[in-house]
Parts: sequence; C-alpha cells; structure tokens
Amino acid sequence: MLLQELSDIFAPDGPIAKAMPDYHPRQAQLELAQAIEETLRDHSILIAEAGTGTGKTWAYLVPAFLSGSKVLVSTGTRTLQDQLFRRDLPRLRKALALPINVALLKGRGNYVCPYHLERLSGDDRALKSRAEISQLRHIQLFAQQTKTGDKSDLVQVPEDADIWNRVTSTRENCLGQECPHVRDCFVLKARRQAQDADLVVVNHALFMADLALREEGITELLPTVELVVFDEAHQLPDIATRFLGSSVSSHQLLDLSRATEAAGLAYARESTNWSEVGKRIEHAARQLRLAGAPIDKMPGRKATFQAIPNAAEFDAALQELLQVLDDSSALLGVVSEKHPDLAAVAKTCLDIRAKLYQWSQPDRMGNNALNPPKADGSPGGKELVAAVRWVEQSLHHMRLHSAPLSVAQIFSRYRGKDQAWVLTSATLSVHGDFGHFLRQLGLWEARTESWNSPFDYAGQGVLYVPKNLPLPSDREFNEKFVAALLPLIRTSTGGVLVLCTTLRAVDRIAELLQDHFEDHDIDRVLLRQGESSRGALLERFRTEKNAVLVGSASFWEGIDVPGDALTLVAIDKLPFAPPDDPVLEARLNLCRTQGGNPFMEYQLPEAAIALKQGAGRLIRSEQDWGVLMVGDARIVEKPYGKLLWRGLPPFARTREPAQVVAFIEKKQATQAL
Repeated sequence: MLLQELSDIFAPDGPIAKAMPDYHPRQAQLELAQAIEETLRDHSILIAEAGTGTGKTWAYLVPAFLSGSKVLVSTGTRTLQDQLFRRDLPRLRKALALPINVALLKGRGNYVCPYHLERLSGDDRALKSRAEISQLRHIQLFAQQTKTGDKSDLVQVPEDADIWNRVTSTRENCLGQECPHVRDCFVLKARRQAQDADLVVVNHALFMADLALREEGITELLPTVELVVFDEAHQLPDIATRFLGSSVSSHQLLDLSRATEAAGLAYARESTNWSEVGKRIEHAARQLRLAGAPIDKMPGRKATFQAIPNAAEFDAALQELLQVLDDSSALLGVVSEKHPDLAAVAKTCLDIRAKLYQWSQPDRMGNNALNPPKADGSPGGKELVAAVRWVEQSLHHMRLHSAPLSVAQIFSRYRGKDQAWVLTSATLSVHGDFGHFLRQLGLWEARTESWNSPFDYAGQGVLYVPKNLPLPSDREFNEKFVAALLPLIRTSTGGVLVLCTTLRAVDRIAELLQDHFEDHDIDRVLLRQGESSRGALLERFRTEKNAVLVGSASFWEGIDVPGDALTLVAIDKLPFAPPDDPVLEARLNLCRTQGGNPFMEYQLPEAAIALKQGAGRLIRSEQDWGVLMVGDARIVEKPYGKLLWRGLPPFARTREPAQVVAFIEKKQATQAL
C-alpha cells in the first residue's frame, strides 16, 4: 500500500468525504493511519494514543481494508462491537467500494442455544415468573427466525434478563459434537463465519477468554490473523487480569447441586440416591459460606487467603467441599455416557473441583501440590505465575477469586509470529509517558505515538477546582461538594453528569441533590446509578437534555453525549483505586518489596488515566462546550497533582465560581443566537 493512497482517501475530496457528509479531514487521523500501515508492513507493535475527535476508527479501518490481510478488531465493550459492525464497517465498505467480508464474533453466552432452549421449553417449573413465560415465547419465536442467534437482536428481552442464562450455553455444559442440535448451533455458525471473513470484530473479553484457553492447552476460539487492532486498549490490563484469573461462586455450587439431582433422577434414577448427592453438594457449599461469615465484617467484605480470620475452620470446610465434589464426580462419571445432560453435569463438577483445588494451593505452609519439588529437593516443574487469592462474602453469597499479579508475561507472548498489533485509545499515557501501560502488558518493544485532539479545549471548556472545599476524607465533604456544585446546576441549562468514585458516594450525593432540588424548587430530572440499567439511564439522560445523572465506575467511560445534553461534568474525588481491592493491595506490596514506590509507579498513573477518561465525557465534538468540576483540591494543592491536571485536556482553569458562572452564561447566550 502506498502512503499516497491513504492521503487520497482521507482528502477533502476523497471517497470518505464524498460518502459521508459529516466527515472532516484531520491531519492526526491521516498520520495515525500511516503509522498503522507502517506497523502492518513491519509486523511490529504500535501503541497509539489518539485524543477525542481524532477519528481513530476510520484511521485503523482504512489501512486494514486496503492491506488485503486478515484482520481482528477487538473493542472494549459489546455495545462498541455492535456499533462497529452494524454502522461503521458498512459505511466505510460502501465508501471505498471494497468487497470486504466482515464477521461479528461474541462469547457463547450471547447466542441462543437450541438444545438448552428446548430443555427449558419442556420444563414448566424452571420459569420463575409471568414475565419469564412471555420472554420464553419471544426467544422461541426469535430462534426460529434469526440467522445469528445473537441475543442483542431481540429487543423484547433485556440483555441482562436472567432467562438468558438458561437458554445459552457455557463451555462446561456445551455438548459439542454430541449435541443433537449441532447443525443448528449459532456459536459454531458464528465461528465458521469468522474463519472465512477478511475482518472479524470481537471484544476484549472474548480475546482474553481465547488467550486463557490457549494457556490451558485448549484449541483457540479465534482465527489466525496478520493484524490485531485493540480499540479502547486502556481496558486491556484489567480485562486480562480478570480472564487470566478464575473464580467459583456459591451460586455455581448451588446450581451444580440442583443440576446433579435433576439429571440423575431423569436419566440414571436407579444408580444412586441423586437427591442425597445434590443435598451433600448444597450442604458443603453452605458450610463453606458459613465458615467465611467473619469476612462479612472486613473492609469491602473481602479477605485475601492469608487474611481469612478463622483460617483453620475455613480450610476444613473447603477440604470437605472438595471431598464431596470428588465423590459426586465419581458417581457422575459412571453414568455420564447415558445422556448428554449427565455428561455436561459431570464436566461442570470436574471443572469447579479443579478451580477450587487450584485456589487452595499453595497451602498455608507454602507447599504447592500443583508444582511439587523434584526428588532431589530442587523446585518443581513449570513455574506458576504469581497470583493473589481472596474471598468475597455477603449475606447470601460467596465467591473465591484468584488473579495473576502481572499479566505482562502471558499477554506479551500471545502475539503470533509476524503478527502486527495496534493498541489505541484516548487514554494510554500519563502526560505523554507510556511507561505504566507498557509495564502492565509487557510490550517493551512497541513504538509509542501520541496525537492530540483537534478540539479547541481552551475555548470550549473550563476546569474548575473550587476553593475552600475540605479534603475528601472530611465527614462533610459530600455536603460541601454538592453546595459548590449547585450554583453551576442553577446556571446551566444543559445536562449534568456527576461522576463518583464509590457507590456509597453515588447514593449520598444523589440524596443531597434531591433535597436541594425540592428545597429550592429546581425542576430537574435526577437519575442515579442502580435505579435502572445503564443503557436505560443513558437513553433518558440524552432525551431529557437537562437531566442530572449521578454514577460511579461504569459511567466514567464509554459515554458519548454530544451537544447541550451534557455541558457540566462534576467529579467528586480523584479516582484512586479503593484500598480494599486485593489485587491492587498485592501489587502494591510486591512493588514495595522490590524497592519501588507503589504510589508513583502504580496508584498515581492508574488515577491519571481514569481521571482523563472521566474528563473525556465533556467535549465530544467541535461544537461542544462545558465545565469540568473536580471537587478534590489535591489536584492543585499536592505536588503530585500537577501530573494529574497536566494529563487532562488543556482547558482554561479557574478556582473562582464567578468565572465559571460567567463562562456558562456567555456560552449559553452564544448558543441562543
């Protein structure tokens, strides 16, 4: 491919401009596309930070289209995945008039499973409400008409509805080639289409699931490609940590007990007392949860393996559960060939047992049965990746987690020979320094480049840090933060997004705002995270145009609300990760023992990237304007604060409320003309 071709395509009179009336040529977009073309040619790695408005989607799709190579594009979320597949790719394919064959591939939990749908349809007792009866009818009709089986195509049943768990498959309960409906399997159809396509759109979760399976020696899910593009690449370290770890919940164990009883009674009734087998699993699971009850009183209701308060009692309960699963597995193994349901339950039982045993190693004496020493006393075979283990506990639920302390080694070695990788996002560096991101993923040989946003941030926005607010640790911080925010809400006629660092703060700040709205007769719709789904809240927020939405982590990124529907973003505190996060705690301790500075090397870069994500919600187009209010004075009063605000877009800055009010009034008057 010639670089000249790219400049022609992105030119003011090029094919994209002719096909898309809203297209604006941008030098940064062309340069990013050229850098991606070079990366593909050199079979290398590019880490590309591209500010909001650069047009990075076209910048990576155009060279991907022109290359003639097989390409995998991995997005941060399923929503972005659908947008890319249904909107962006068809538009570009039409504009360039290229016969590119594209495919969409998601995890198996997104596709209706004909086998499990048939089983649920024949079991009236499995439906939990009238709503589920209606949902099942919709799914049955959908399964007969759909070509993809993708649950996101069925608008009548919410994507998070519980019934989907019973009409989709998991790796454990999939019958594979033994399934009587294998010819109609939507998962297999989607994978075949992906194998045949020129460009495949996946999401990071599926990419990491594939990586995890390859680590276990299982055949990969994804096709072999020449180029992988990771969009929203800043999410990769967290998603990799989640997928390269494992977890077992009390819900899974209770589901296993019920499934064991049901399958045994249905297909191997004479073999043993299956009700008793199911009850033993349930009892052992409940005993383990009871043994973990003291964890409920610990910070965040979490405890690392080493910090479990009643360790001896907990370990004994875990050993008893492992023995019960061993016994159940042996019984299921004898009858597993009698029916696919028995085979699926036997497989699930073995998988859960393996995960729990892996979680128990090494023991409290440091002995590791998974990596025993050799006969001569020297260390054992393959060295295991250092991990952190913890228990999460609540009144009715328990989950045992493990996660690697670092994903760098596994992630970096996953790149295929001669494979080009492009990792792009608006937030990958800390004031131009990519070191933190490179360390997390082990991509030391990567080329790093940064392109600024084309927006006029100094003219379009103001960063406001109120004077005289107490530190976030102060008891009255939330009250003072809301008091400082109210004059801006009164002045602004557009939408307001309040980003909090904890769910507790969401509830408290929403309550305070509601009280003030009632006391001062402020006519605003107040939306808060948790009162309905994220998608429904965002849709209402966009529609209302002047609503106030209060949210935490999931609202800091992936929100695109241009225009007057969002003109004020208020962040309560700097987004330092909570101290009760076991993975963070273990990583900080490791950094400390290696002589590093965990705050400067880990906590501060993480907060800087998260803060930049939150700030990025404000200005989404050349016409947008708004105010970013940060209630945490540490951003200007602490020495490290400079690293944080310098990493933000170059807004005008003030600590004077009158200047902010004047800015809002001036912009609103201009908009009204």
